[in-house]
Amino acid sequence: MEYILLGVIALFAGLIGSLVGLGGGVILIPATLFVGINLNYFPNITPQSVVGLSVIMMVFIGISSTTSYMKNKQVDLKSGFIFFLGSIPGTILGAWLNQGLGLDSFNIFFGIILIVLSSLLIVRDKLKPINWFLQNGVKRHFVDNNGQEFVYGYPIWFALLFTFIVGLISGLFGIGGGSLIVPAMVLLFRFPPHVAVATSMFMVFLSSLVNTASHIYLGDIPWEYTLPVIICAYIGAKIGAFLNKKLESKTVVFILQIVMMFIGIRSILEGLF
Repeated sequence: MEYILLGVIALFAGLIGSLVGLGGGVILIPATLFVGINLNYFPNITPQSVVGLSVIMMVFIGISSTTSYMKNKQVDLKSGFIFFLGSIPGTILGAWLNQGLGLDSFNIFFGIILIVLSSLLIVRDKLKPINWFLQNGVKRHFVDNNGQEFVYGYPIWFALLFTFIVGLISGLFGIGGGSLIVPAMVLLFRFPPHVAVATSMFMVFLSSLVNTASHIYLGDIPWEYTLPVIICAYIGAKIGAFLNKKLESKTVVFILQIVMMFIGIRSILEGLF
């Protein structure tokens, strides 16, 4: 029964993560902690092992969605590699810091992160892009399938600093980092939204390799649960990448905002009481 539950959670996490560029950890981690601890389905589950499971999942969500997006030429490979380089030291440091978190502390900090991310998603469509980063950084050009040209860009030093922070949060809490990087790419760097999502998933894939290696070294991976998570997350990510081309994701993002806010508040309350 526990493998079926994990598979369903991973399928949903892969679908949502790929559809809106979040990576899927914001779905898998709270759902698995709730089912494992509150409903007592997964013996010996800990925050560290759930984070380890999440980073393994994100490798396969990342490769599944990235290959789909690359076929449609939506991935900015140069920017993805630059963002990845900034995230490497942050990811390793975050994985190390994760070892010192107990369940209550993890719930409180993870809840705060979810509320912050939910708030970013709520306001990201209402904020106007900032031109300073484009005017003072390298410029990129992208032409979509309709022939429309987009110009966007960023100072490399700022991109490296920002993605270091994103990597730190990703390694600490096992979330993909896309929930932070996608709003920044759209608002600060003026990425076209569909390019931001696709490039985010490419970065999630690369940074998850480092994240996974760190957590394997630290002994955080619950190997007995990885197979259903990998298979179902991979399938979910393929579905999410397909839907990204066919559907407006605003409704899904709105639902995700509400769910993340609710889970965040609940996690903080569990940590406090």
